[in-house]
Amino acid sequence: MSLLVIADHDNAALKAVTLNTVAAAQKIGGEIHVLVAGSGCAAVADAAAKIAGVSKVKLADAAHYADQTAENLAALVQANAAGYSHILAAATGNGKNLLPRVAALLDVAQISEITAVESPDTFVRPTYAGNAMATVKSADAVKVITVRSTGFDPVAAEGGSAAVEAVAAAANLGIAKVTGREITKSARPELGAAKIIVSGGRGMGSGENYHKLLEPLADKLNAALGASRAAVDAGFVPNDYQVGQTGKIVAPQLYFAIGISGAIQHLAGMKDSKVIVAINKDEDAPIFQVADYGLVADLFAAVPELIAELG
Repeated sequence: MSLLVIADHDNAALKAVTLNTVAAAQKIGGEIHVLVAGSGCAAVADAAAKIAGVSKVKLADAAHYADQTAENLAALVQANAAGYSHILAAATGNGKNLLPRVAALLDVAQISEITAVESPDTFVRPTYAGNAMATVKSADAVKVITVRSTGFDPVAAEGGSAAVEAVAAAANLGIAKVTGREITKSARPELGAAKIIVSGGRGMGSGENYHKLLEPLADKLNAALGASRAAVDAGFVPNDYQVGQTGKIVAPQLYFAIGISGAIQHLAGMKDSKVIVAINKDEDAPIFQVADYGLVADLFAAVPELIAELG
């Protein structure tokens, strides 16, 4: 049995979620191959070859894969699908855009955002915003799967010695193109990979309060900044800060939920965090039901005191 993992990368570096996806593939069992598609991405292929447990890397390097449009990548995956029992990708924006197209081209059902593997044909995935877990069994000849990275501990990025094999590029379909990108640059850790996250909600009151109170705390902890959907919708911070069902799914070692009530949509994105600390003046806020440590207090007094204690 052979499995194909689609690498998540930016043509320069392999993204950490690929390691979680390979971990899910290892749970299924079999020989693991990684497909790297991009332009000028040989360094990514070399990094993929070093991943523990990977036996082969397939490299498709062509100009029309530079932007990794889902239409072109789906055609490439379809052309290389023969012989694979499972095709997996991380449940990132790229993976969620790509694999439904692959499943349609292969005429099979997609299995979305698995968090556990029970057997090669049976998987666990969240449903109803994570309030229930569904066990799904697939009879399809090829299982097309997106992997929720928080459900699997990453494999080691070093230790493997897979061969890199060049594969022919599929045709450039020319039906979609990227016209521009806006990239947010920050000295802080990336939200999806951070070990500590400080998130603020509507209780912050304003964007000014959010930045004034939470940025110093994040700086003390070397943490990423996050937010609830309510804070994003109110314009406190950009939407790439959003944690939740329609934002980023995170599972850091430590998660601060400050001024966040704990709506189901938000809990779906962070309840797998190892330790959750909540600060809210409403003692009945749902966030306290999932928090490991809860402080019923005025955040405008509590957060500065916490920063002072951290020195």
